[in-house]
Amino acid sequence: MRTLIILRHAKAAQIPGLDDRERPLTHRGERDAERAGAEIRSLGLEPGLVLCSPAVRTRRTAELAFPAADVSFERDIYEAYPEELYSLVRRSDPEAATIVLCGHNPGVHEMALSLAGGEYTFRPGSFAVIETAAAWVDLWPGEGRLVTRWDPKEHQE
Repeated sequence: MRTLIILRHAKAAQIPGLDDRERPLTHRGERDAERAGAEIRSLGLEPGLVLCSPAVRTRRTAELAFPAADVSFERDIYEAYPEELYSLVRRSDPEAATIVLCGHNPGVHEMALSLAGGEYTFRPGSFAVIETAAAWVDLWPGEGRLVTRWDPKEHQE
């Protein structure tokens, strides 16, 4: 079995005039990114690889959630559709048992739903843990099973 963790970047600031790719996390976003990483570790999951959009908010989310992980910044994740995200995961290291995909809505949410079904929102800082028997190269919609999902607003401290 392989595990794909689909993580939406945490809450980002809205700053007039700032390029969208440069938006930083808010204080709450920083806290939620750390909490998401702690929750993932509490499930006994450690990513072998983190595929991350190069936008400031996704980079910081990955840094806070997975401080010791191998992070690959992939420009194709920014504004990606699910098909592009599947393609990226299919090209990943076939030996990685657990991969995190840290990106943006609507692409990451749509990918999670297409891979494992379900009905849920995907607010900033949310993640879905999906298991698949498929090799990464063979990952297609419907090939996964939703193990759990987490939303920071549903688990407020």
